[in-house]
Amino acid sequence: NRTPAPEEVSNCRGFFERQFEVIQPEFICCLGTTAAQALLQTTEPIGRLRRRWFTHGRARVLCTYHPSYLLRNPAAKKDVWEDMQMLMGEMGLGG
Repeated sequence: NRTPAPEEVSNCRGFFERQFEVIQPEFICCLGTTAAQALLQTTEPIGRLRRRWFTHGRARVLCTYHPSYLLRNPAAKKDVWEDMQMLMGEMGLGG
């Protein structure tokens, strides 16, 4: 349960990109800082990445808090619910 080193992220990037090409998702929801920063190749904190749309290839990307963060900070569940509504709305699922 630790943040991967930049070298570890880099070593997995090619595999991830090949999977991404095969799956071709329309939407990606990054759960937490590690996923968001690795995918978007940024050091911006999750609090600033939330509530904004990004792109990765053709996919629309939304970032929110990791479930383990919610266990430590239950008040943030409201924020994640708002993020999920935003995602569902963009997906045409009545968010």
